Amino acid sequence: MQTRALGRTGIRVSTFTLGTMMFGPYGNPDPDACARIVHRALDHGITTIDTADVYGGDGESERIVGKAIRGRRDDVVLATKGNGPMGPDRRGNSRRWIIAAVEGSLRRLGVDHLDLYQLHHPEPDTDIEEPLSALTDLLASGKVRAIGHSNLPASEIVEAQWVTQRRGLARFRTEQLHYSILNRGAEREILPVCDRYGLGVLVWSPLAMGLLTGSYRTETASAGRLHWAPKHMTDPRKLDAVEALVPLAGQAGIPLRHLALAFVTAHPEVTSAIIGPRTEEQLADLLAGAGTAIGDDLLDRIDEIVPPGTDLGPVDVAYVPPHLARPHLRRRPAPQTRDAVSPPSRT
Repeated sequence: MQTRALGRTGIRVSTFTLGTMMFGPYGNPDPDACARIVHRALDHGITTIDTADVYGGDGESERIVGKAIRGRRDDVVLATKGNGPMGPDRRGNSRRWIIAAVEGSLRRLGVDHLDLYQLHHPEPDTDIEEPLSALTDLLASGKVRAIGHSNLPASEIVEAQWVTQRRGLARFRTEQLHYSILNRGAEREILPVCDRYGLGVLVWSPLAMGLLTGSYRTETASAGRLHWAPKHMTDPRKLDAVEALVPLAGQAGIPLRHLALAFVTAHPEVTSAIIGPRTEEQLADLLAGAGTAIGDDLLDRIDEIVPPGTDLGPVDVAYVPPHLARPHLRRRPAPQTRDAVSPPSRT
């Protein structure tokens, strides 16, 4: 397992990050089994663990991770995220909630600081200055060592960097984005912008939520993930691409899942790929692909199947900008008409 610089933070992270969205009742409900996954990952050179307050429901993933790393805290670059709903009026990117969310994550993880704290999603209704101001104070307090964002469009990455310069606030150092062979849209603007500002890049779902394991094919149902992303798992464009990628991986003598991980980590702007195993067996298989490298010929063949900058359909769980999700924001309201007023009657 190699390590790479996390942007310009001075922190080094492993090329694979252990993602823990599957820890808890919605994935692996056995805390002891999840702890064994954490220990095995650390034993095999993974240094970075990524979680979030909403994973597992009510912070369960963070609790599991916190117990698992006791006695090994200094071996871990610990990252978590905040923004999602943790109860009524307990969500978002306001100063009020961000400070409370960090305190909650520290308590559940049982640590005195976070190596990386990330805003999980953009919050269009909140000025970016609000979370940046709160995060600047958290950095000064020592409770957070570095800050980042996740799922931010390129224009908002630029805006955030501009605000930090104008307001004298701490700036974001990382971006966590969706990137895989099947969804390469980040290559158009987001990855070049991350390069421009020296951001470390963590990639979520490099296996396209399981499609790039080769387990889900055109002729088989994908019920196992349908509750997470039904349109993504049954999109014919993606399934057709998988059908073309399977023989390509076979000709190269590489399992498709290892090819997919090697593809994202081959990009010069990608720092680490987040893997999210549910079982020890899945982790062992993914670790076996850690040293896989692919050359230009194979990358050219992948480009022929999925051209650079191309998204083969959306991902159900990905962030959707409000102007795409809410029709009324892109439609001019109809002009108001006044009811005809009858002239006053003469008596």
